Amino acid sequence: MSVVAPVQMQPRVAAKQVDIDNLIKQYGTLRALGGVSFAVNTGEWVALMGPSGSGKTTLINILGGLDTLTSGRVVVDGVDLAKLSENGLVRYRAEKVGFVFQQFHLVPYLTALENVMLAQYFHSVTDEKEAEEALTRVGLGDRLTHLPAQLSGGEQQRVAIARALINQPKLILADEPTGNLDEANERIVIEIFRKLHNAGHTILMVTHDPDIARQADRRIELAHGRLHYDSALHGPSQPLNCPLVDTPDCCKSVSGDDEIRFDHLLEQIWVCGEEGKPAEVARLRAAGASGKLSTVPEEPASRVLSRMADLHLVALQNGEAQLTPVGSQRARDVVRRHRLAERLFKDTFSVDETEAHTQACRFEHIISPELDARICTFLGHPKTCPHGNPIPPGDCCDGKSKP
Repeated sequence: MSVVAPVQMQPRVAAKQVDIDNLIKQYGTLRALGGVSFAVNTGEWVALMGPSGSGKTTLINILGGLDTLTSGRVVVDGVDLAKLSENGLVRYRAEKVGFVFQQFHLVPYLTALENVMLAQYFHSVTDEKEAEEALTRVGLGDRLTHLPAQLSGGEQQRVAIARALINQPKLILADEPTGNLDEANERIVIEIFRKLHNAGHTILMVTHDPDIARQADRRIELAHGRLHYDSALHGPSQPLNCPLVDTPDCCKSVSGDDEIRFDHLLEQIWVCGEEGKPAEVARLRAAGASGKLSTVPEEPASRVLSRMADLHLVALQNGEAQLTPVGSQRARDVVRRHRLAERLFKDTFSVDETEAHTQACRFEHIISPELDARICTFLGHPKTCPHGNPIPPGDCCDGKSKP
């Protein structure tokens, strides 16, 4: 019996929608972007993150033709932006990109329908029926004649999305599109973006929210105007190829500072669970015991939690952090080491509770499992720390704990 060899299929090569190479943007002596390079494939949803002043909005404005680059190369859908005149940029904005901003930028004296038709006017000709259909797609078919002041914040943002989509743009640029929305409207707007993504739209979205970022295909972080992290390069199972290698901004897979931050956040989430409270991301802090960490002293907890989610230590949903089974075990171990250390410093060295807590914060990161068991045994397997909080039992306890 003969065997037919399978047809060798050629791998599909993703088409680049955006290609950025060594992008530099200078404002006088201020360098807002310092050599940023990355590409975005057609149909990809990219979350752009980073602290204030990192260059996110500058990058979005350049991609949208609202600002010009100083040097480097930016190509969007085959158009080299550096080669466009002012009139060329106007045409590019009308034909290639759709903007959704945190501020809705609706004309206050125009109805929802007229605001959408205004975008058509700048592109070619107005089409009322097409504008009605665009508003219906975002759930505003019954709000066509309402002025912006008669619409909620979420409804105004949906008008802005309909306006951004009316000319069938190749690229959707969204700058904190949920920043001014409550939780309910945020869910509605993100669901619209999810549907756009499923329909094949390319989306580049600036956000500070790790929950939103995790819904994207990819996360890119800027720091000090340079690429700090790209999950396509630095994520799990990806080669580490950091463009900032051997610099203080290099994106290491997991740094020693990150390990301390991870433990500190895991401990806070565990304590929230003990107290029956949700671990709200906005209330968590990523600083270590000393309040200082050498690489990024003030890094927001949301960014650290995003990396922890990539490592499956936590799950992020609706602004809350929850421990995964892996994260829960690590949190349990951290809490045990911390509370054992507190008991050791207070009972054995007679230091006050405040000093015991401070020393324990440092000690919890360096206690090995073997030393953990020896300290626990030496202390008689105590059940609580000096503050009365429970010490999770270890393998050494085996029913030997004392009050």
